[in-house]
Parts: sequence; structure tokens; C-alpha cells
Amino acid sequence: MSQTTDPVDLTARLIRCASVTPEEGGALVLLQGMLEAAGFDCTRVDRGGIANLFARWGDKGAARSFGFNGHTDVVPVGNRDDWSVDPFGAEEKDGQLYGRGACDMKSGVAAFAAAAIDFVRDTPPDGAVILAITGDEEGEGVDGTRALLDWMDETGEKMDLCLVGEPTCPERFGDMIKIGRRGSLNAFLTVTGTQGHSAYPHRANNPIPAMARLVDRLSSHPLDQGTDHFDASTLAVVTMDTGNPATNVIPRQTRATLNIRFNDLHSGAKLTEWLRAEADWVADEFGVEIGVEVKISGESFLTPPGPLSDLVAAAVEAETGLRPELSTTGGTSDARFVKDHCPVVEFGLVGQTMHQVDERVEIAQIHRLKSVYARILKDYFT
Repeated sequence: MSQTTDPVDLTARLIRCASVTPEEGGALVLLQGMLEAAGFDCTRVDRGGIANLFARWGDKGAARSFGFNGHTDVVPVGNRDDWSVDPFGAEEKDGQLYGRGACDMKSGVAAFAAAAIDFVRDTPPDGAVILAITGDEEGEGVDGTRALLDWMDETGEKMDLCLVGEPTCPERFGDMIKIGRRGSLNAFLTVTGTQGHSAYPHRANNPIPAMARLVDRLSSHPLDQGTDHFDASTLAVVTMDTGNPATNVIPRQTRATLNIRFNDLHSGAKLTEWLRAEADWVADEFGVEIGVEVKISGESFLTPPGPLSDLVAAAVEAETGLRPELSTTGGTSDARFVKDHCPVVEFGLVGQTMHQVDERVEIAQIHRLKSVYARILKDYFT
């Protein structure tokens, strides 16, 4: 039997690459070398200062193809003095592997890369295995997976199905698969009135009451009651800022920011239309100007339960004994881009230490994750 690729060793080597967004840090160079040695055709798809890697084993345009998507970039470590280990040291202790990206998601990338390398070497499939790995998931996301998918469309590369290896399990390894994600929208509100002396409020137009009314109207309005696969949409006011140090001055301007996480009953465009209509109503009532700037991070999407989720769930159950829940909870991921290319689901490790000080992963989980990914490939192609 041929030698297997150790996903734990690969995870450790990736952790030692200080790939804080947008730095490549050597992570994609390492992966490209390993994949090319295993017979993958690799292409760097860098854009806008972001490093991305596309790797394919098998023929371009094969009758069927299975893809993995993930990222090697990580968030900053914060205060290094708060860590009990070197954030990029990949230290092992008490059955855990420590380091920035250990959980999110260098272990996931290592597991699917190791599974793919061993699979194509030991049982060459009738089809193509594709790895699309970005260095910009933790950043703006403009030149990461989007760049890879744009390049694939331009060059005729295609994934028939895709699995994103983000951490998905809330409590136990194998307890959850993500089959969709809520959309995310940030709105930046600016209310402009007329500055004046607080002793003569009739000579000013205070923007703060108008902002208070607007924020109350928005946050008091139930967006929906949820759907078959999604929880109810939520609106959170995350900051209100006037920055006025004086007690005898009515300010000219105040600002607020809110975030909406929305399900498949809404679109970013429709929510933007609603926000602006509410702002216009309050502006007319108070005689102020209200600006609304909106940034849509991603639309909601759902991959309906079916062949792809069945394939992944069966592999998870076979390797863990757990039948995973199909969920749409959590934040956003690059699956929001992949869904425009092909059906996509997400499955990965328990994500309890993501972005934390002393981020870590249970070493045994990395081996089990590789086994799940290997079984998915085997079941898909056979």
C-alpha cells in the first residue's frame, strides 16, 4: 500500500506560513508544490494583490468533476502576549494543534488536499478533482474565490459539485452540514440637521431625535418569521456615533450603522429599498437630510436537500456515526460565490475556537475530516 498524505503535518506546515490577509505567506506555494508532485495541473489566479490557486487532476472538461473550495488566509493574531503559544508555531499539546488558522481553516484545506492527493494516486477516477483555494476569504472577498470563478468561466473550467471546507459543526464533529447561508447587508446612516446652541434649540435642528426615531422604526420592524430552511431575518444596530464633546452645542450630524442578516424571503436590493423609504419618511417628518449607504456582502442562498447533501451526509454518517443536521445558520462564507457556479454545501470541523486567542483544533478531528472527504470522493466517482 502506498504511503498516505498526513493532513496533520500539512496543517502544521500551513500554520507556519504567516498568511494574514492579504499576505500569501508561502501557503499556496507549499500546496502547489505538493499538488503538482501528485499530478495536478496548477495555475495561480492572482488578482488585485491577492494570491489564489486553482488545481485540477484529470482532463479539462471531464464528464464529471468534484471540487473543493477553501482559504489559507487568516485573521490577525491580535496581542501576541495573550497567546500561550507562538501563533505561527503549530505547537502540539494535549491532543490539540495550536496556531492561527488551525481551526479556520488550514486544517480543512490540508484535509481535502491530502484526501485528493491520496485518492487520485490510489484510485484514479473517471473524471476531474478540482481544488480552488483562495487567499482572500477573511478580507473583502473581491479578488479571492470570485477571481477563481471568473477565471474558470473565462477558461472553460467547471466544477459539477463543490464542497467548501469551512468549520460547520457547533458541538460535535459530524453534527452539521451547511446547505445555505443567510445574506448579509451593512447600512451606514447619516442624519444631517442644523448646528446650534443647546439653550436655543428652536434655532437649530437636532439630528439625534431623527436618528433615534429611524433606528427605532427599523429595529422594531419584524422582517419575517423564518422559512422552511432559514431562521427569521435579523437587524442589529451596531453603533450610533455623534462625537460631540460639548454640552452646550446641538450637533449638526450623527451617524449609525446596522447589519441585516436575511433569509431567502429577501434580496439585498429590496431591503435597501425599504431602508431608504424609511429614511425618507423620517427625513420628511423631522426636516433633516438622511443619507443611506448600503454594502451587500452576499445574498442568501439555499442548495435544496438532494443528491449533494445526501452524498456528504452519508459520508459523514459512515465515518462518525452521526447523521448531520442540514443547516443555514452562521455567518457568510465563500459558498455565497460558488453557488452561482454549481451546487455547493459546506462541511468541516468543530468551529469553537475560530479567530480566538490560542486557536486550536483536535488532532484526531483532522484525520477524521480527511477520511470524510476521501469517502465523499470515492462515493461520488464510484
